[in-house]
Amino acid sequence: MYVPPDWPSEVRPPSVPDWETSAVAWLLDAVPPDYRAHEVLRRHPIALARMARHHVDSAIEAARAGYRGAAVELKHRLPPHAIEAVLDVYRQEGPRLVRLSRAIDVVERALRGEGFTATLRGTR
Repeated sequence: MYVPPDWPSEVRPPSVPDWETSAVAWLLDAVPPDYRAHEVLRRHPIALARMARHHVDSAIEAARAGYRGAAVELKHRLPPHAIEAVLDVYRQEGPRLVRLSRAIDVVERALRGEGFTATLRGTR
């Protein structure tokens, strides 16, 4: 079975029996540790995927806001090189979070039973 490029390597393909177990484990790693205490999220992976998507999308927005305000908010509290290092953290974490959000999206779609097909890009 084809899986899209955004499919996380930690999750077995949907064509493999019991693939949802690996999806649940991976999704639980994408949310705060306290989510593990809720059995309903293990029993209903679609609910877990939805919560993970909202959590990560909120983290993306928070990172964008943090990046925009970091230099101004920290200029009297940190030396310039430290501010630049903080901005570098945002520059690394932002794209990581976006990749994670895309991966959560494809796993959620698979949990809903959606199949994936390979397409040629850039052709006319």
